[in-house]
Amino acid sequence: MAKKDRMSGNEAVAYAIKQINPDVMPAFPITPSTEIPQMVSTYIANGEIDTEFIPVESEHSSMSATIGAEAAGARSLTATSSCGLALMWEELLLAASNRMPVVLALVNRTLSGPININCDHSDAMGARDTGWIQIYAESNQEAYDNFIQAYPIAEDPRVHLPVMICQDGFITSHAVMNIELLEDKEVKDFVGTYRPEEYLLNPGNPMAVGPYSVSNYAMEARRNQELALEASKDVIIEVAKKYKELSGRGFELFEEYRTEDADYIMLIMGSAAGTAKQAVDDLRAQGKKVGVLKLRVFRPFPAEEIAKALKNCKAAAIMDRTESYNGHGGPLASEVQAGLYREKIMIETICYTYGLAGRDFTVDHVYEIFGELEDCAENGTKYEQHRYIGLR
Repeated sequence: MAKKDRMSGNEAVAYAIKQINPDVMPAFPITPSTEIPQMVSTYIANGEIDTEFIPVESEHSSMSATIGAEAAGARSLTATSSCGLALMWEELLLAASNRMPVVLALVNRTLSGPININCDHSDAMGARDTGWIQIYAESNQEAYDNFIQAYPIAEDPRVHLPVMICQDGFITSHAVMNIELLEDKEVKDFVGTYRPEEYLLNPGNPMAVGPYSVSNYAMEARRNQELALEASKDVIIEVAKKYKELSGRGFELFEEYRTEDADYIMLIMGSAAGTAKQAVDDLRAQGKKVGVLKLRVFRPFPAEEIAKALKNCKAAAIMDRTESYNGHGGPLASEVQAGLYREKIMIETICYTYGLAGRDFTVDHVYEIFGELEDCAENGTKYEQHRYIGLR
């Protein structure tokens, strides 16, 4: 039975960790994710869970210790943001290539420089090609729900890859919202007991973790990672269906909001999807056929599925909360357009960069973007394909 509460996004993730009661959590503090290990360590100190908390000297060490604990057979996790994730760069690759089903709570914050502690997606997008599954939350509720689904996805034998559960720094991590929590037993039964097939502390079955791989084997290992990432799509959907049976809340690779007959669609990730939905409701009341496609799962990237969801619209806005410095848009823009091309779907697209380093993104901005899409499709007006929203 659901329990109603009010929580920040960080509180919600920490509470999910408490309910799961993982074996080991190494962590190093960094704004705006610091509250998560702080709250978990408080649960431990109060005797509410028996997770082994390891204070380490850096984020590189926290991911290294997480990998070591997982390799030893312990269900493990950590949390970080921004430069902390960047400092883990080497270890992120090792976690994925060693097929460790660890979970990382990432509270998205812009990467330096200039130094700034507010939200954008440059940290997670910088790690997009490290082999991790990446799942994004629009709200505190989704941050909680996504975290509970993370271990069943990561630990599935078809996957065995690490999962990054992302939420927007301060916007959801510190803002308090109404939330529905599951009962502790429901969460424990859903997540289950971790029973690794192979692990270091198994004296009857010696193994090596992270040995040198000669050229005859390394390429095959990379291909197997890719195949596992592709297989994780089905697992993510399967786990979401089971979670809906438990919670009543449904999830897919992405959410389509009022897109059935939409001429113009905005594709966006994270908390800004709520702003876009409000603007869509306003414009629908004026007779405008507009909709939002909110991407939940960025890795594995659902290129074919997105292309099919966009094929009947006249124009789409692709929204990136980061900059790729490639001259034509962010990573979401590049991958969506490539997917459209491969599926031979030739619709108008405009790539927008918004919300960098916490810059406000408002319903007025969304009105403006949908106006440009309509002008582009109906009047043939040519717009710059790499546009910044809210730039001074």
